[in-house]
Amino acid sequence: MTAPVRIAQLSCGADYSGVQEEINSAARSVNGEIVFPDVALKDIVRDFDAFGLEVRSPDLKLAISRAMALVDGRVDADAVFIATCFRCAEAAIVRNELRRYILEHSKLPVVSYSFTERTTAGTLLTRMEALTTIARRRALLAREVQEGITLGIDSGSSTTKAIVMKDNRILGKGWLPTGEVLKSAHNVVDTALAEAGMNLSDIQAIGTTGYGRFLVGKEFKADLIQEELTVNSKGAVYLAEKQHGPATVIDIGGMDNKAITVMDGIPGTFTMGGICAGASGRFLEMTAKRLGVDITELGPLAMKGMGGRVPMNSYCIVFGTQSLVNALAAGSSREDVAAAACHSVAEQVFEQQLQEVDIKEPVIMVGGSSLIEGLVLAMGELLKIKVVVPPYSQYIGAVGSALLASGFIRDGDNAGH
Repeated sequence: MTAPVRIAQLSCGADYSGVQEEINSAARSVNGEIVFPDVALKDIVRDFDAFGLEVRSPDLKLAISRAMALVDGRVDADAVFIATCFRCAEAAIVRNELRRYILEHSKLPVVSYSFTERTTAGTLLTRMEALTTIARRRALLAREVQEGITLGIDSGSSTTKAIVMKDNRILGKGWLPTGEVLKSAHNVVDTALAEAGMNLSDIQAIGTTGYGRFLVGKEFKADLIQEELTVNSKGAVYLAEKQHGPATVIDIGGMDNKAITVMDGIPGTFTMGGICAGASGRFLEMTAKRLGVDITELGPLAMKGMGGRVPMNSYCIVFGTQSLVNALAAGSSREDVAAAACHSVAEQVFEQQLQEVDIKEPVIMVGGSSLIEGLVLAMGELLKIKVVVPPYSQYIGAVGSALLASGFIRDGDNAGH
């Protein structure tokens, strides 16, 4: 077994809230080891003064000193996990400043997270998996070209996708709403293989991602089973042809959202989650249903409306739906309501999650929601930039999986599955 990834923890309040064991458990499940950088009292005093951020909490002062020790090379670590209580404004400022400081002055991958007393190891798992992957598989994530014949499967919460690639070309694709996880996976794989004119025995390597990645990976004997943060970021810059230099990837999903900063194809920092489904693609699906249109028609409808005419609350999916009902009852047009719903989701993602990452152009939107023009327009207006939507953006996880899986093809392997 490979040596555990050493994850330096910079935190405040994790012990008091009872979350520390959940953090330890999540790290152990991905062969990571939580370590606390050793610093002396004189180091804390010196580093706190040098950092120049005035805080009162002793734990936050300790976190600052530990961050500077990591950047200076006084402490050995492979990755950094910054965690503070979401109720503390002072901690939020320190968390963001430390994340930015470490990323600007070192090559250590960083994840920052604001926890509650209810945070579990399961909640942290995807973040820890991504963190250890970046530390352990940097060479794999640097891959720029797909080679051989590979299959990527993305078993998502709302939809299941499959992509067949051969020598850097997409030959087949499959897409279905997620029902029974394995049945959905088999159906999209069959569709992608038929479009590519291939059989499963022709595939040389398989990669899986998404919520059902472990179950689907076991079923198909996958060579790569990987969380969606690293896979989606890789797939996004690959399809957008932005593998060199900085980029920001935004994925507004059916259950949660992801915002990822990428440098030369490798994730730097990321955030995922959201307070409520009102800020996710699920709310837009409910909006389309309420307006009597298919989700594919919501985008064009929103492009014809003026969202500013309709007050909308998407911080809660219940109150958001109530806003829809009230607006329609008051005589608002379907076009204006559609535009308001798109703007509301974009605004919540902007306020809650894009503040946790440093926005670097180009900004690339992926996932099924990237096909909703009104949402893309609203995000671009909030960021004051033109948002890029690459081809095959809704297949982003499957494409990233197929691309990365090609790193597992053995020489001379013509039919690995």
